[in-house]
Amino acid sequence: MITIKEMAQMLDISTTTVSNVIHGKTGEVSSATIEKVRRLIEEYDYVPNINARNLARNESGIIGLAMKTNRDKYENFIKDPFAGELTGAVESCVRAKGYFIMLYISDDISEIINSVASWNVDGLILFGIAKEDGILLKKRVKKPMVFVDCYIEDSIFEYVNVGIEDRKGCYEITKHLISKGHKKIAYLADNCEGGDYERFKGFKDAITEAGISYDEEDFIMLRPNGADLSLLLADVHRRVKSYTAFVCASDYYAVHIINYLKDHGVSIPEDISIVGFDDNEYSRMVRPALTTVHQDISQKGGIAVEKLFQMIHEEDYGENYTRLPVYVVERDSVKEV
Repeated sequence: MITIKEMAQMLDISTTTVSNVIHGKTGEVSSATIEKVRRLIEEYDYVPNINARNLARNESGIIGLAMKTNRDKYENFIKDPFAGELTGAVESCVRAKGYFIMLYISDDISEIINSVASWNVDGLILFGIAKEDGILLKKRVKKPMVFVDCYIEDSIFEYVNVGIEDRKGCYEITKHLISKGHKKIAYLADNCEGGDYERFKGFKDAITEAGISYDEEDFIMLRPNGADLSLLLADVHRRVKSYTAFVCASDYYAVHIINYLKDHGVSIPEDISIVGFDDNEYSRMVRPALTTVHQDISQKGGIAVEKLFQMIHEEDYGENYTRLPVYVVERDSVKEV
């Protein structure tokens, strides 16, 4: 392959001029020279050596994105609209900075740590990491890192996290149901940790404030089994007559529940009202359209990338903990009782 030095010799110009044309820095280069360089690039199919450029900058030009998921819940995590949008937002922002993404998804924190510890990356963005996972990561990986949607504030190490107002969001949407006259309300989630636990606390805040009693059975723990949700959804179906409304910890489950109940003769919202959390694409496509809590997933991914690059370049990245605002989006899945 032809080199920048060889092109400069052929055109009798400096290597700096050739490099500037290749990288779009043509402010002080004549149009005639630009055209000559571009013709040569096309003739020889020149491709810039990114590794050499990054070596000169003492950087790899790569950002790692590691996501811990739940094997029982997801056959393919990226199929979830939340995961897809977050991954896409991070990749787009990283690419805009001239970098590339390395992606690793696993339900095993040991696999994640062993992989990212061996990567030659300039920094890491991490999603779905619990407190214990974070401690192990910090011990093994000595790279700038930003967590997304993690709740490990009481941990023994300092970390940077970008999240949302999970507790407030679930408080507001539960309060919305109560304002419509609902008093028999259940909370549905597949765990009681991290963000889902914060949302559960918001649910409890709202019903306690309204003087509504809470029983342990009002937390319907969803037990996913990979791609087959039939047993989980059948259990939810059996509980419908005990409540007037379901608060789902995510749109992912809310949409599956709506479709299953409709297929089994339950009318939404006439027989039961259902709300979700995330305001993903499915919430707008399902019928009836889902009342839910909106969060800006792309903004969250973009802020995580900005903070990481500020850390990499040893710039001021602001507060360690960022909580982005959320709000209720009212659609058609709730009725007044």
